[in-house]
Amino acid sequence: MERINNLNWFLTTKNNEHIGVWVTKDGYIRHEFLPNGRYNEARGDIKSAYTGYYNKLGNHVEYLDDTGFVAEGDFKDGVFYHAGMVLYKESA
Repeated sequence: MERINNLNWFLTTKNNEHIGVWVTKDGYIRHEFLPNGRYNEARGDIKSAYTGYYNKLGNHVEYLDDTGFVAEGDFKDGVFYHAGMVLYKESA
């Protein structure tokens, strides 16, 4: 995982528009992409419901959760689609 994370760090620092917090319209899901190749997903009052590594190539993201499951998502026209959810980038 160390080699993957180092490669991911290089790729994400070159193409980092995804870095930051993405939120569902109702605010219940808050998905944060960190610049070090990690992510943190909050659900309601649970600040770290899911955490793990991500790898972004182009507009596609693949996840490896700390518990071992995998997931994926895609960016399209400034919107992030993940596991049936639609998330929008939170403004600073």
